[in-house]
Amino acid sequence: MNERLLEILRIALAYRVSDIHFSLSENGSTLIEMRVDGKIRQLKSGEKDGRLFHYLMYRANLDVSSVFEPQTGSFEITVDGVRLSLRFAIMSAWQRTSGVLRILNSTSGITIDSLSKDETVLGWMKRIPDMKNGLIIFSGPTGSGKTTALYTILDAVKERKIFTLEDPVEVIHENYVQLQVNEKQMGYAEGIRQLMRHDPDIIMIGEIRDSLAANMAVRSALTGHLVVTSLHSFSCVGAIGRMLELGVERAALRSVLRGVSNQRLFMDAQGKRTGIYECLDENGIAYWFEKQSLPEGFKDIETKIAEAASGGLKLL
Repeated sequence: MNERLLEILRIALAYRVSDIHFSLSENGSTLIEMRVDGKIRQLKSGEKDGRLFHYLMYRANLDVSSVFEPQTGSFEITVDGVRLSLRFAIMSAWQRTSGVLRILNSTSGITIDSLSKDETVLGWMKRIPDMKNGLIIFSGPTGSGKTTALYTILDAVKERKIFTLEDPVEVIHENYVQLQVNEKQMGYAEGIRQLMRHDPDIIMIGEIRDSLAANMAVRSALTGHLVVTSLHSFSCVGAIGRMLELGVERAALRSVLRGVSNQRLFMDAQGKRTGIYECLDENGIAYWFEKQSLPEGFKDIETKIAEAASGGLKLL
C-alpha cells in the first residue's frame, strides 16, 4: 500500500496539487481524483485502492471501525527525500465514504515574486513583512490561492516571532508556532489569550469565518501587533463589508486596516500559475471609508480578469 501511496503523492507534487480526493463505494471500488489547473482529474484506478483508503485511515490513526463518523488525523511520509506532512479527513455520504488527503507543506519554495507579474502588487506585498502593526486581509473565492499568498509573505519575514491560529492548520511550518483551534479544546478567544503571553510580533489567523474570529483579529491588531488573515469575498470592498457584517465596529476596523487584496489564479502561456490581484493599500482604504467609493484610477478585479483573459491567460 505504501508504494501506491508514494505513486499518488509523486503525481500530486508534480502538478502542485495539495488535495487528493478519495471516494469509496459500498462495493469496495475507489475513485481517486485531483484538482489540476482548476479541473477535477481522475487517476487510473488500482486493484487495491480500496485497501489504500483503509491504509490511510490506519496511518492517520483513525478508528477503522467507525468509518461512518467524520474523522480527521495526520501523519508524515518521505517522498524522494522530501518529508511531507499529510492530513486525512473522512466522512460518510450516501452509499459511499469520502476522504481528502491534504499535503500540508506543499507551498514550500514559492517566493513573493512568483505570486504575480504586477510590479505594483508585488511592491505592496513586499512591504507587509516589515509592517509593525495593523490588519492585512487576503480575500478571494475558494481556490484562489489566498493561503498560498499568505504563507509566502510570512516566509519573507525575518527575525520576528510568528504565531498562527488556524482551524485547521493548513500548512505546517517549522519556523512558526502554530495553534489549532477548535470548539472543544481551544477557541479563538482562548488561543489569542494564550499566544499573547508569548510576545508575538505577527499573528496569523488562518481564515475568518465568523464574528468571533473577525473581532479577535481586530482586537489583536489594536494591541499593536501585525495581524494577517484570509476571508472569502469577491472584491476588496466586499471583504471590508463582510467584516462589518460580522459585527466589527466601523471605527475599530478603520483604525487598524492597513491593506486588503482580492485575487484569482490564472495560467500563463508557459503553463505557470500566476495571481491577478486588486489591492487597497492604506491610502485607498482611508479614501473608501471617507468617500464610500474607490480612488480614481483604481482597477477592480473584474477589469483585471477581463484584461488577463484578453491577454491569453486562462482563469483557473
